[in-house]
This record gives sequence, structure tokens and C-alpha cells, in this order.
Amino acid sequence: MSRLTHIDAEGRARMVDVSGKPDTARVARAAATLLCEPATLAAVIEGRAPKGQVIATAELAGVMGAKRTSDLIPLCHPLALSKVVVTIEPDAALPGFRIAAEARTTGPTGVEMEALTAASVAALTLYDMLKALDRGMRVTDLRLLAKSGGRSGDWTAE
Repeated sequence: MSRLTHIDAEGRARMVDVSGKPDTARVARAAATLLCEPATLAAVIEGRAPKGQVIATAELAGVMGAKRTSDLIPLCHPLALSKVVVTIEPDAALPGFRIAAEARTTGPTGVEMEALTAASVAALTLYDMLKALDRGMRVTDLRLLAKSGGRSGDWTAE
């Protein structure tokens, strides 16, 4: 196992110095799932959710969350994001919603945390907007699906 880069010789947390790393195109994709009651899903699909357009609002919240990642995760670098896309698809088979997020930048460090933050903030926004209908909803399966760019190269989840 390689040495942890966010820990100094004395065991203190530190932000990694990326000043010597070359800028490369970076992309990361993440996903999450929000499980809910069939009636909750139906209310969204039929436009009867009490707080309005919950999917559009949650997608926008995910983009905004990605842009604030370094404010939320202490050792993340602030990044100039060139693209963030969040899509939410209802899925009756769950029942619930499948959330996908993609973040892009060109720089010395990756955007995995931004993609993960986008997916999680979108899921939490859905929960917040639907909790009046269904307090038993569950956010599940938050995970990195793929990343590309940088010294470690490309990676895709199995």
C-alpha cells in the first residue's frame, strides 16, 4: 500500500501540494440512488410533489454542490470546474431515482470528490423535497464509477 498523501510525517492531516503536477484533462463520474415508496415516485412522475419540480431542483443543487466541494471536504483543493452535469432518472423497478454526476476540469488534481459531492447533494435535495411524503427514503450506493486523467491514469469501477 502506498503512503497516504494527506498525512504528514507526524501524522497530521495536510493538503497535498499539487503545484509541481502538470495540468491534465480530468473527468470523474459518480452515482447514487434514492429509494422511496412507489407512491412517492408516482407523485414525482405525475407532477404532484408538494414542493414542485423536485428533479430539476435536485439536479441544479448537485451542480451547486460540486462547485462547493472544497468548502465541505477539508483537504480538497478548490477547482475551476469546466463542466458539471447531474441527471436524475425515476426508476419504478427500485422504486426510486438513479442519480448520475459528471465533473470535468483541466488541472493538477482530480475531480472525483466533486462528482461524488454532486451526486450526494442531489440525492439529499430529493430527500429534502420529498420527506413530507416519505420519511423512510434511503440514499444508497453512492460511489465513484470512473475517473480519467492524471498520473494514476484511468480507472473504472467493476
